[in-house]
Amino acid sequence: MSRFRLSLPAIPVVLLAILSVQGGAAIAKGLFPVLGAAGTTSLRIGLSALVLLLLVRPNLRELRPAQWRAVVPYGLALGTMNFLFYCALARIPLGLAVTLEFVGPLGLALLGSRRWVDVVWVALAGAGIVLITPPGGHGIDLPGMGLALAAGLCWAVYIVLGRRTAAVLPGPRAVAVGMLFAALPVLPFGIASGSLLHLTPHLLLLAGLLALFSSVLPFSLEIQALQSLSTRTFSILMSLEPVAAALSGWLLLNERLTLSQWVAVGCIVVASAGATLNAPAEKPVISGEE
Repeated sequence: MSRFRLSLPAIPVVLLAILSVQGGAAIAKGLFPVLGAAGTTSLRIGLSALVLLLLVRPNLRELRPAQWRAVVPYGLALGTMNFLFYCALARIPLGLAVTLEFVGPLGLALLGSRRWVDVVWVALAGAGIVLITPPGGHGIDLPGMGLALAAGLCWAVYIVLGRRTAAVLPGPRAVAVGMLFAALPVLPFGIASGSLLHLTPHLLLLAGLLALFSSVLPFSLEIQALQSLSTRTFSILMSLEPVAAALSGWLLLNERLTLSQWVAVGCIVVASAGATLNAPAEKPVISGEE
């Protein structure tokens, strides 16, 4: 299994995962007009599961009951989070969707803080999130905002369950098996929508890139990072998600940043850097023997 593992420090791993996810989100938004949120999510998770199973080749019969109890809810949370986020992304701008989704991990970071300085970093990141919201509410609707907030709740659950899963199952196997269960809450909607009947070779290629950048690479990187980072530190580092989303929208979707959004970028970067530099050293959850 070690042949599939990247030997990188935890913090660069998280940053790489963030960039990958937001690039994938830009690809997903281009698929929505044809495939819709349900069809796009189904293709992303289905192809991701197939690729991971081929690469990792986990032996499901070897899994112990404790590993099943960890990986099944992890996968279900993963699939639900992605489906809700794509439903939100189909209605509201990328930067806003990620900003609202981040309320989940931000709340988790605040609940897990034990030092007053951690509250400062969370507050600074929160200020940046407020500033990054598009002025005037252009392109916003309440259902889309609600879906993004629900995805944020699932994101917080995913962080907690991901750390629990990383403690009992090596990263690559955890993601591969978890992705199988991630498909369960999504595929029925994708099939019912009928959008998968409109697939073309070009759309299938884009879906493959989406699966790579939005699922295979980032979730594998995140499960590795969660082996050595605390839930609190991981959550605050994820404050870079709205920044990456805004920059991705600017570069790939021609969405321009306002002055207040650039200020938000500075706030969130400082908060993330402060959390990283001041995080206490911790014992890794997994020793990395496999």
